[in-house]
Amino acid sequence: MNTSDLQTVSIDLAERSYHIAIRGSLFDNPLSYAELPAAHSALIVTNTIVGPLYAERLQRALAGKYPQVHTVVLPDGEAYKTWESLNLIFDALLGHGCDRKTMLFALGGGVVGDMTGFAAASYMRGVPFVQVPTTLLAQVDSSVGGKTAINHPLGKNMIGAFYQPLKVICDLDTLKTLPARELSAGLAEVIKYGPIADMDFLAWLESNMPAALAREPAALAHIVKRSCEIKADVVGQDERESGLRAILNFGHTFGHAIEAGLGYGEWLHGEAVGCGMVMAAHLSQRLGLVDAFFVNRLKTLIQQAGLPVKAPLLAAADNAGRYLELMRLDKKSEAGEIKFVVIAQPGRAAVRSAPDAMVRQVIDACCAG
Repeated sequence: MNTSDLQTVSIDLAERSYHIAIRGSLFDNPLSYAELPAAHSALIVTNTIVGPLYAERLQRALAGKYPQVHTVVLPDGEAYKTWESLNLIFDALLGHGCDRKTMLFALGGGVVGDMTGFAAASYMRGVPFVQVPTTLLAQVDSSVGGKTAINHPLGKNMIGAFYQPLKVICDLDTLKTLPARELSAGLAEVIKYGPIADMDFLAWLESNMPAALAREPAALAHIVKRSCEIKADVVGQDERESGLRAILNFGHTFGHAIEAGLGYGEWLHGEAVGCGMVMAAHLSQRLGLVDAFFVNRLKTLIQQAGLPVKAPLLAAADNAGRYLELMRLDKKSEAGEIKFVVIAQPGRAAVRSAPDAMVRQVIDACCAG
């Protein structure tokens, strides 16, 4: 893939600040890691899909800087974002005698990145790590901002920590091997930035969705850079999600319920978020915040990205009740009251509650198509 010159986006968090590097031919270039602290050992965390493609190349790139470079391969998929998989990382760290200067490298998608970050935050009370995201979803969202976690059977990402990486390496070349379904899933997290922060970006996506799906280098470079810029701005203002950062969860309250209700991995995270955005837009309309034109515009774009827009049934009896039950486990909920990210007006999001009866109407309508 031919790419433009190196682009960088800065995350401004005082002493925890870092850069996101965006370009092709980055992850296996030793210069990408030249400024990182020296250490005796490094551990690459990857999975069974990404490891065979890229792990050896990353290992060679790191060999000149780290005398010992180890690799641990996790099972692939959201269903394995568990204590058991997390312990495989700890087993490798302890088994190789890794110390508190050991550098961890998360080579993979969002699941690998989240678990590596959580392991880094926990091992010896904190060791440094670097994100090397290989999926679009991870490059535009999960690798940026320091959220790390594993899932619990009752709720997604309920056990974790805020822990920032030292650097994020977004190598656009890795997107060439991404399955089409994974590319579409990543586009969900891209699309969300329009309604919550930048309607000009939404309009650009409407015009350039075919180029994105065709993986045209210039389109992908713009998508990753603009998405990271928006997220960097939000995270820089609210690192620990005490207020503003919650808007990044547009579509996620409904989406996480879909993931948990169907079983993790049945729908990809981006697929659930895409459908969740349609549901959140419908809720925004019922609250009198946006009109039907906006809802249909967003739904059309999500559909064009290859994402589902009809919500699944989670229960044969009282389906809406099951959604509500799962959404009350959302991290934004307070005293059992569900908080939704809604579109206050196109380009600006807000966190609101809504009557259960109204939410039931949204769920019923969206499940009916």
